Amino acid sequence: MSNNPSVSIGTRYSWLLGAILLLSIIMVVSLCIGAKPLSIDVLWNVLVGKEHGLAETIILEGRLPRTLNGLFVGMALGTSGALIQAITRNPLADPGILGVNLGASLAIAIAIVFLGATQLTEFFFYSAIGALLASVLVYFVGSTGAGKVDPLKLTLAGVAIGAAFAGFSSSLTLFNPSAFDQIRFWSVGSLDSRTLMVPLFIAPVVIFGCFLAVAISPALNAFSLGDSLAAALGSKPARVQIISLISITLLCGAATAAAGPIGFVSLMMPHIARWMVGTDQRWIIPFSFILTPTLLLIADIIGRVLIAGELRVSIVTAFIGAPILIYLVRRKGANGL
Repeated sequence: MSNNPSVSIGTRYSWLLGAILLLSIIMVVSLCIGAKPLSIDVLWNVLVGKEHGLAETIILEGRLPRTLNGLFVGMALGTSGALIQAITRNPLADPGILGVNLGASLAIAIAIVFLGATQLTEFFFYSAIGALLASVLVYFVGSTGAGKVDPLKLTLAGVAIGAAFAGFSSSLTLFNPSAFDQIRFWSVGSLDSRTLMVPLFIAPVVIFGCFLAVAISPALNAFSLGDSLAAALGSKPARVQIISLISITLLCGAATAAAGPIGFVSLMMPHIARWMVGTDQRWIIPFSFILTPTLLLIADIIGRVLIAGELRVSIVTAFIGAPILIYLVRRKGANGL
């Protein structure tokens, strides 16, 4: 994969059109494929109100919430991954590796066991707090003097802190065994949602978080050159970092509240976007929040087809992502953006 900054505008728009078209097709496939396959004609009749009965129940109460969940969770994960890689200047950074999603998951587990949380609004609130605290903690541990970030140190800190968060989450079942089923959901990510309330609740949060990311994307180009040079070019690195942290907190909080921790996709897709459109963050971020839902929904469809009982999407993404992560680590030039 080559980070080619000289990709033409025409090529970028062609990729953009193709990415949007592919996402649209995968969303339709997601609505049709499952334990009971449905035709496109049946899908259309259900959506326009001409079809009732079992098909309507399957689509409106099962697959539509799940597909929309995949769309908005994927947007959140892709955008947060691109942001984290940009502000840390570390191509191997993502919310999963840096422990951000696991921090959000731990916060939800604590809320379930000790505070009796049961509502989605509560899950999002505690998830956002956990994501924020995890981001600050990892950033602090991974920083050198004068607030500068060492990419390798940041990654190691994230892996270590994330492992600790995962261990704490598992141990919480000892305090409240009856909450095991709920906590298990937050330790193994899934797009399964039986109500439209989940994707509709996180939708405005995710859209706002993506808007913030797109708004600061021009400044991220200068930020990648280093704090001193960015400031000389008129950028304000501290403001860029603060806005990025707000966006990452909202996006990771929403994604974890809706689907639990899902790894690898937020690491892979910014790299694929960078290969497609070059190193310009003004293109990488939009492509990340278009491509990531596509991969997430493909992984979810594969999980449905492989096992009748449905394999969790986080397990499928791990199988897909692990080889790509190994490739990225070994690839020449993977130590910087």
